[in-house]
Amino acid sequence: MMTGSAVSKHLQVVKVQPESRVQSGQWSTGLCECYKDMGDCCFALCCLPVFTCKVTSAVGACPCLPLLDCIGCVSPASLAMRASVRERFGIQGSVWSDCLYGCCCYPLSWLQISRELKRRAASHASSSSSSARYSALISLQGAHLV
Repeated sequence: MMTGSAVSKHLQVVKVQPESRVQSGQWSTGLCECYKDMGDCCFALCCLPVFTCKVTSAVGACPCLPLLDCIGCVSPASLAMRASVRERFGIQGSVWSDCLYGCCCYPLSWLQISRELKRRAASHASSSSSSARYSALISLQGAHLV
């Protein structure tokens, strides 16, 4: 049987909690870091329209919204989703950068939005108010949104 002093030697109190992997003010992954989620990368490569609809649905918007992107040279759904995710998570950027990424890097932009949603949901899992909307995405860390 252990004495009180022997037990106290084996217990450690963590005074500083580990920091979240996701830093506020910036995207958790770069635009070209598709290799960090190969499931989504393959899904987007095979069927980008369905992938964009799934991501839009995960954000809480109408899943058919990305179908408007084929109307003109500026993709309204991509622009709206990037701006929405940036605003929600306090990510630095502007409408101009959202427009540039939506027009010139369309698939990469959607993949970055998907990774951001998954990482933010996972890092805020302990906070019910900030992650309630994305609770379904928490279990999808490392998987695609199908």
